[in-house]
Amino acid sequence: MEFAAVALPLALGIIMYGLGLDLTPADFVRVGKQPKAAAVALACQLLVLPAVCFGLVLLFDLPPILAVGMMLLAASPGGTTANLYSHLFRGDVALNISLTAINSVIAVITLPIITNLAIAYFQPGDLSVGLQFAKTLEVFLIVLVPVALGMTVRAWKPDFARAMDKPVRIASVLILVLVIVGSLASSFDLFASNFLLLGGITTAFCIVSLTVGYIVPRFARIEKPQAIASAFEVGIHNATLAIVIAQGVLGRPDMSLPAAIYGVLMFPIAALFGLWIARRAPADLAHSSRKSQ
Repeated sequence: MEFAAVALPLALGIIMYGLGLDLTPADFVRVGKQPKAAAVALACQLLVLPAVCFGLVLLFDLPPILAVGMMLLAASPGGTTANLYSHLFRGDVALNISLTAINSVIAVITLPIITNLAIAYFQPGDLSVGLQFAKTLEVFLIVLVPVALGMTVRAWKPDFARAMDKPVRIASVLILVLVIVGSLASSFDLFASNFLLLGGITTAFCIVSLTVGYIVPRFARIEKPQAIASAFEVGIHNATLAIVIAQGVLGRPDMSLPAAIYGVLMFPIAALFGLWIARRAPADLAHSSRKSQ
């Protein structure tokens, strides 16, 4: 995971700058005036997913230390990569950025609670998790500073920002592919040796997370761009944070295995999910037109 730890924040910083070129303050004002989408996404992230993950852990009958590792992953906030996927598949990026910021602050409280409850239930040893203010600050810096810089450039040079839209999307895809390949190459032995044990549950959890994040808002009659944003925010977890806590705070590298496997699998799964959503666009439009008649 050394490659991801270094390359991913740098790549995300570049990508977030590109996203900022496509945003204005009005986008965030609109999110504040329409809080329903944010509330539904946060409910999925904070309430539904830990319950789903707990059920999957019992279903797959994981050893206690790996069970806690899965719950730690479920309790982690949305990953900053969610903003990129939302951008590529025409989601509401302003909503994603707002959710990432809000959820990272809330997770300072909810992550230790959920993880410590899992430790108490599965009893893998004398462990406990405290508040993680430093990682929250890191998420803020990676997300907000490049976005603010991009928005500033857009305000000063709107023509340049519009001209850069397509090149930035292409560059973002290339960067994402490089990160996926690099992450897999740097952790291939870890990935291969634990895939049979953890590949099934991490794949299932990622698919369920993305699906819940998309379907629940649509049932709540939230518009598709906001539902897409919710899907990626709920479905793409901050695996790096889970790995840091498992290894650095709890001193259990084995507990980080679910997040490590998930951190590799979530990229292609999210991409395939985004393509599925894109193919559903005509059906969604037809459904909307029938409802309006």
